[in-house]
Amino acid sequence: MTQTVFIDGAVGTTGLEIADRLAGREEFAMVRLPDEQRKDPAARREAINDSDFVILCLPDDAAREAVALVDNDRTRFIDASTAHRVADGWVYGFAEFREGQRAAIADARFVSNPGCYPTGFLALVAPLIARGLLPADWSYVMNAVSGYSGGGKALIERFAQEPDLGFRSYGLNLDHKHMPEMKIHGGLTHDVIFAPSVIRAFRGMLVDVPLHLGAMGSVRAEQLLAELTAFYAGSTIVSVEGRGDLSELLISEDDPPTDRLELFVCGNAEGYHARLIARLDNLGKGASGAAVQNLNIMAGLDETAGLRL
Repeated sequence: MTQTVFIDGAVGTTGLEIADRLAGREEFAMVRLPDEQRKDPAARREAINDSDFVILCLPDDAAREAVALVDNDRTRFIDASTAHRVADGWVYGFAEFREGQRAAIADARFVSNPGCYPTGFLALVAPLIARGLLPADWSYVMNAVSGYSGGGKALIERFAQEPDLGFRSYGLNLDHKHMPEMKIHGGLTHDVIFAPSVIRAFRGMLVDVPLHLGAMGSVRAEQLLAELTAFYAGSTIVSVEGRGDLSELLISEDDPPTDRLELFVCGNAEGYHARLIARLDNLGKGASGAAVQNLNIMAGLDETAGLRL
């Protein structure tokens, strides 16, 4: 049976990439508004209530307003904004990071897409905390770099207009909007010390969590690698690799889109120092790919359909 999908905010970067992944999918019929009606509340209300699924690619306040427009008990939502990631009544849309999460998404009416940076952090840390290999009350640090597309239209324009801009560190007030998401869904006692930056690449992301395992106790990098490898075994989206011959991880200015999530565990020879690193596409598994994966799960379809793997 064909199900209808309305992307509210379809002309933004995330909305366009979601539509591209859904193009040609016979399982879904797209509900579209003419350009002149995209911001018309009456037209949006009608589209929302006529759709089986609504994917919100909007600023936070607009996403909350869109949910308030529904007047039925049938339409299901996927929110790609920050608005509902820690909200009551919303299921966190990261199928892989916790046992039972995929089933919760399948049954949910309201699903919040994870943020791009938290996707990398939680994929690395949450399973290890849940199994007692890492402490929940540690003061975790996350260094991360992202392609500039993650900053939306304004930042994309800035990188286009400032050819000498190669690196931008931000979040210097240590109060980034992703912090509650990482703390709550990671089951942490403390906020993460989050050091994000943007580089001159359109897409791509590296999330790096350094750990002084020797100060934590007796666990070593090899144990973390074994646990993550077992936890994600069989996933067609998430892969795990050890140190091996790894000497560097790269993001290129013209990396192609991908919905994969790659995890790496690097440790010193004794294993008491470690770096947990996630590599992903901030527009793929960090945004549009995750939304399409959640849509597939909610619709009872192969969760990888339409993904770029």
